[in-house]
Amino acid sequence: MKIRILTPEKTVFDGEAESVALPGADGGFEVLKGHMPLLAALKAGEARVIAEKKEHRFRIGGGFFEFARDQGVVLADSAE
Repeated sequence: MKIRILTPEKTVFDGEAESVALPGADGGFEVLKGHMPLLAALKAGEARVIAEKKEHRFRIGGGFFEFARDQGVVLADSAE
């Protein structure tokens, strides 16, 4: 599945991933390939992306996540 993590200033991650785990406003959640469409508010916390058998960690400052047709986009206020 394709995952992108974007901030107003830059693209933090853009690539194929096996999974993404995010700090949802109502609790953390993980998305795998084939997940049903989803729109979720995010709180500040850690985002984890598993890509090519490696874990990538990002500190995000809240935002939104949209997932449909095996493509997910994190629109984050900030990310490191």
